Amino acid sequence: MELVEELEAQLARPSRLYRGYLFDLDGTIYLGKDLLPGALDLVARLRAQGSKVVFLTNNPTRDPQMYLDKLNGLGIPTAPGELLNTVMTMRTWLLEHAADKKIFVIGERPLISALEQAGLTLSEDPREIDVVVASYDRTFEYRKLQVAFDAIAVYKRAMLVTTNPDVFCPFPGGHGEPDAGAIVAAIEACTGAKCLVNAGKPDKLMVETAMRQIGVSPSDCLMVGDRLYTDIAMGIAAGMNTALVLTGETDLPMLAASAIRPTWVVRRIDHLLPVSP
Repeated sequence: MELVEELEAQLARPSRLYRGYLFDLDGTIYLGKDLLPGALDLVARLRAQGSKVVFLTNNPTRDPQMYLDKLNGLGIPTAPGELLNTVMTMRTWLLEHAADKKIFVIGERPLISALEQAGLTLSEDPREIDVVVASYDRTFEYRKLQVAFDAIAVYKRAMLVTTNPDVFCPFPGGHGEPDAGAIVAAIEACTGAKCLVNAGKPDKLMVETAMRQIGVSPSDCLMVGDRLYTDIAMGIAAGMNTALVLTGETDLPMLAASAIRPTWVVRRIDHLLPVSP
């Protein structure tokens, strides 16, 4: 309790504005269908003072346009260049590293459609599969696990990659669903293989892509999110200042138990604005 109380006493607004902001979405900008308090005003004020903004999400169950529609519908005007999700980063990685390979996707329609539209070859025949993509999949079943097992462990030809490492996806009211990390764990457990590529937070692939989109150096960019092991860990690894918001997964006892320490901790997202003198 002493460390929790110490962290409580350290809650403070950042002392400066940044040229660039990378924002997680669910648990940071909105929770479920609703904007979180202060999000609309914060983004508007940051843009008004010239800061560049990119929204990042590890959720691969929606295509990019769905996120653009949601943000615009919530009153936050968002252009395609201001959004990055793991459907996009997984597609980019596969096009660069496995364009001529056979790919088995454990995932939902937005991810599958994006890979098909990119001209990648998908297969469910374990004798020819080169890459198993494990993703957030609410249709996951034993048959899919068997195909992955055969491709990796029986025919010994496929590598395992994932869209994101999250083990669960939080919902409002303390509920949630198993996420891609749980499916990766199942495949690793039965095959003995290790996942070799992660296209989402905290991997450098996502943050490097985001930095190219806004053209801001890490030293002048703030990573903002509600998860320590994805959002905050990614920002720290990239050399950025980081801000943890206490509106999603992480609370002060969880922070106290973690070795990951953000630069700033705020109760709500509009507390990222420095107090005017």
